[in-house]
Amino acid sequence: MKMKTIVELGDFVRQWRTRVKHGGVLRAPLDLLRVEFRGDRAECDWLARVPDAWDSRLPSNRGGRMASEQALRGAIGVSRLLFDSLPEVHEAQFRACRQSAREPPDLIITGKLRREALAVLRVPSLAMRAKLHGFHFWLDDGVFIPLDGEHEQRGLPMLSNA
Repeated sequence: MKMKTIVELGDFVRQWRTRVKHGGVLRAPLDLLRVEFRGDRAECDWLARVPDAWDSRLPSNRGGRMASEQALRGAIGVSRLLFDSLPEVHEAQFRACRQSAREPPDLIITGKLRREALAVLRVPSLAMRAKLHGFHFWLDDGVFIPLDGEHEQRGLPMLSNA
């Protein structure tokens, strides 16, 4: 790995801490699980934010929709941050998980994006904008449904334990 690449990867992690983790993109932090860089390809996995305490007073479907909206904003923000920080990367695999109470994390967003996909202009629907960027996810009344084996059969990749 070239020294320039190591510096760029360090910039990505530092910007993650300031722009993503400390509210530049979202109201609450995202936890970076893994970032891997190979030539012109990268992979990035993270945990989506937990629902805000003030959302707990909302009806459950409304609070879930708010958390899902924040996760979609986070996915778009993370993809932009990665491509901005690592100019050599032209394609990246992204995965976002949601931590369940006492269960392993659920995969809620995945996508293989190309740098060119970020040129999507203004689309009013956040979900449609995320889909046009290349993200895959399932929503039921605006709330994420975990991507499981059934969705994998539809061609959506799953997060592996490896």
